[in-house]
Amino acid sequence: MLRGIDVSAYQSDTYDTDGLSFVFIKATEGRSYTNPKLSAQTKRGRDAGLVVGFYHFLWPGNLTAQAEHFVAKTPDRAGDILAVDWESTGDGNHASNAEKDRFIKKVKELRPDRRVILYCNRNFWLTVDDTSYAGDALWIADYVSEGKPRIKAKWRIHQYTAEPLDKNVADFESKAALKKWADGA
Repeated sequence: MLRGIDVSAYQSDTYDTDGLSFVFIKATEGRSYTNPKLSAQTKRGRDAGLVVGFYHFLWPGNLTAQAEHFVAKTPDRAGDILAVDWESTGDGNHASNAEKDRFIKKVKELRPDRRVILYCNRNFWLTVDDTSYAGDALWIADYVSEGKPRIKAKWRIHQYTAEPLDKNVADFESKAALKKWADGA
């Protein structure tokens, strides 16, 4: 299992990279928000030689505009991974299954050479999702022992804690294998 973290504007742009193989950085949310630390957090990950991913926090409605905003604000570099963060919004609602699926497909259309994956928590996967569509891979949040999420579906990344920050493991033999997968091989 490879170790990684995910960060947003709430975390430092000088986050600790020791022992990590990958980082996911919140890039955008909805149709207008962009993480003000996106460039600095990206540089930090790249300078450390990490596989870098970017995620978009999905809101209901205007899926094309959200997908276009996301790809406009994220770097387009071979080996980067794109993800959609599908969970309840601050308003307590969430994008529908169809909207989640359309968003992933639209991002794949806009960036056909990039892996596009779904991030959601165990509850969403088991009780809200009814399509089992996760694009190229599932990134599941379930705060239990690392690498042992309580789902039957094939997953690639497991977020197992949020304390003191979001920590993840990836189901790859090596960083080279993750890089090869991220490159689309």
